[in-house]
Amino acid sequence: MNRKPVALLAVAGLLTTLTLTSCDGPLIEGAIVVGTTDTLSASTGAPAPLDPAFAYDVGTWNILRQTVQTLMIQSRGGGDVVPEAAQSCGFTDLGNQRYSCTLRKGLTFADGDPVTASDVKYSIDRARALKADSGAFALLSTIDAVEAQGDSEVVFHLNTADATFPFKLSTPIAGIVDPDVYAKNKLRDGFELDGSGPYTFKAEVDDNKLVSAVFTKNPKYQGSLKVNNDKVELRTFADADEMGRALDKGDIDLMTRTMSPAQIQKLSADSDDKVDLIDTSGLEIRYLAFNTKAPTVKSKTVRQAMAQIIDRGELVSKVYGSQAEPLYSLVPARITGHSNSFFNKYGDPDVDKAKSMMERAGINAPVKLTMHYATDHYGSATEQEFDLLRKQLNDSNLFEVDIKGMPWTRFRPAAKHGDYDVYGMGWFPDFPDADNYLAPFLDKDNFLNSPYANSTIRNTLIPASRRVADRSAAAPMLTHMQEIVAADVPVLPLWQGRQYVAAEEAVTGTAYVLSSSSTLQLWELGRGMSG
Repeated sequence: MNRKPVALLAVAGLLTTLTLTSCDGPLIEGAIVVGTTDTLSASTGAPAPLDPAFAYDVGTWNILRQTVQTLMIQSRGGGDVVPEAAQSCGFTDLGNQRYSCTLRKGLTFADGDPVTASDVKYSIDRARALKADSGAFALLSTIDAVEAQGDSEVVFHLNTADATFPFKLSTPIAGIVDPDVYAKNKLRDGFELDGSGPYTFKAEVDDNKLVSAVFTKNPKYQGSLKVNNDKVELRTFADADEMGRALDKGDIDLMTRTMSPAQIQKLSADSDDKVDLIDTSGLEIRYLAFNTKAPTVKSKTVRQAMAQIIDRGELVSKVYGSQAEPLYSLVPARITGHSNSFFNKYGDPDVDKAKSMMERAGINAPVKLTMHYATDHYGSATEQEFDLLRKQLNDSNLFEVDIKGMPWTRFRPAAKHGDYDVYGMGWFPDFPDADNYLAPFLDKDNFLNSPYANSTIRNTLIPASRRVADRSAAAPMLTHMQEIVAADVPVLPLWQGRQYVAAEEAVTGTAYVLSSSSTLQLWELGRGMSG
């Protein structure tokens, strides 16, 4: 951890009652105020952003993890899961297809209603049946049936062995909801949210956008977490500079994603102790996704040529600096099963090689295409990143690329609908396992809604790798999948990022406020006490 002084570069209509307040100064007395540039909106295409059966991005999960309890939870140091709403969980058969959990005694929702095994079954069955178009339900694809045995035991019958299943029960799609509040056949629209987690939740919204989220310690919470504060406000800012100025003025206590590369560089260079800059290894990745049915990139050779041209080293050094490192696989470094499959196949960037492969395939240059990106979801450097990618491809004279940015509320539905030939996306893992960097992109019901389908991956390699409890022993199968991706290029990995938090020195618990999956753990924060 580096201690530095602050010196920075410079969903209302869906709710019946609103309390609008200024973003200047503390909103809630005594609250620890956390800044973010994540934007949450309710729209016609996504009217239920906070329903656990729908939510599937880091911004919404940052809210759900504070309020909706899951049977399991990632351990404080990451890398494993431990019981949360459950007292205990485990496989009960030799084939790892029967998984049983016993609930904690005295477990209740925030309104005092008891949480039972039937509620857990209802919640899981609801998410599986709704099949929200976010694709989060695919995390539950190995469930064949859920059985409630009495009030306290839940048994999951799986359709195949799945060593990653305990991790999946730690994700918000498996969040426990109250059947009296969450309808069986319909998502819960708007920004209302109830659960049995460490906090209750109140949304402050304006023009269908979340302005701030206020989390108040839940006195009825029963679980494994130690809650080190009474109240936290998560406040949304238009951009990193505005968020930085708020920290500078003392309007917020901590800022997290997404800080700009310039801010991080500035904080790293300063030498006082008014602000802590916390820098940890991250598991976030960025990549280009392809609509493999689109005429411009339908040919595998065109996608391979792009993989041969793009210079990840230049991209990282010129745009992100120490904030990122080049990535040559969907599976990032430091995850068991990682393989540098793209570097192994393509080596260093080489325009001549790309030209030769296109000539052999009879593809006429330049290939004209547009790359799309989200303007307000992955940080202020995204436009600069795509401008450099355009330059690299156009300088090869093999491509004639244009770029176009769109707000996330329009970008994400259009990408899933197949409107974009090539587009930029990021991935924050649901849990730290190689399976979660492969199956969500390559399996059926994948969250990209990609037309790419490889039968060897779907029918053989994914199921086989999930049968192996020792994840290092699954490495050959995981490596094979990465090699197929490098050959077919349905996606093109670019870089993996680091995690940063900047906080007032009086704030404690900052070393653990971000999980290994990049989601917030607000219960870790405190003032003047050990966390």
